[in-house]
Amino acid sequence: MAHKFYKSTSQSTNPAKGIILYGKHPVSQAIANPNRVFYQIFATAEVAPEIKSLMAKEKRDVSLLKIVERKEFDKLLPKEAVHQGVAAWVEPLESVALEDVIARCEKIENARILILDQVTDPQNVGAIIRSCAAFGAVALVVQDKNSPQESGAMVKASAGTIEFLPICRVINLSRAIDALKKAGFWCVGLDGYAEVTLDKVNKSGKIALIMGSEGKGMRRLVEENCDQTVKLVLDPKVESLNVSTAAAIALYEFSKF
Repeated sequence: MAHKFYKSTSQSTNPAKGIILYGKHPVSQAIANPNRVFYQIFATAEVAPEIKSLMAKEKRDVSLLKIVERKEFDKLLPKEAVHQGVAAWVEPLESVALEDVIARCEKIENARILILDQVTDPQNVGAIIRSCAAFGAVALVVQDKNSPQESGAMVKASAGTIEFLPICRVINLSRAIDALKKAGFWCVGLDGYAEVTLDKVNKSGKIALIMGSEGKGMRRLVEENCDQTVKLVLDPKVESLNVSTAAAIALYEFSKF
């Protein structure tokens, strides 16, 4: 089921703003999200009965399903896309307001929020969304202009979990961190040069975890606004981890309290 924060992004009939999702799981999760707006669903003859059955179950308009030859997917998708014979033309999901996220967290004693500072690879963001969903994060917060927009690659990497994880796009991350602090969050930045290791951090209470890009890490002003910076314990032979891998480890650690 979709997260209650989500609303449809559009009441218009202009599909030019839409994106193409692909793969059985991402499309199935989207069909099950009542707030996801569909323009068309494409499926091969082999896959169509399964998709049609799911659409009927979720009270979707089955007339939106179009049976196509497998070669037609080459016109819709990048060559490397693993589509499994199904794709969907949809509207992106709407960003949620930070105020709504904070309100949701008021009743969650050990709420977790992940903040990304200039992580720009859609597949990394998709994998991070999946980890957020897996380890109980309430929401993902990103800076709008320095993060990728929703795309088929991102949704595929998230395995469709983007349908039920609220994503909050803000103009200024430092101001968002300030707002979270005022709401009782302890803001922890992940930094490879920090003195304290993640396993030594008090993990109780509301926590916002901030992660920067693989190359540059957090920007200076964002890092200075953290209540604390911590690092993962790595073998000295390994300088760093992929940001999505590091996020998964950190979210797992913060899920233990």
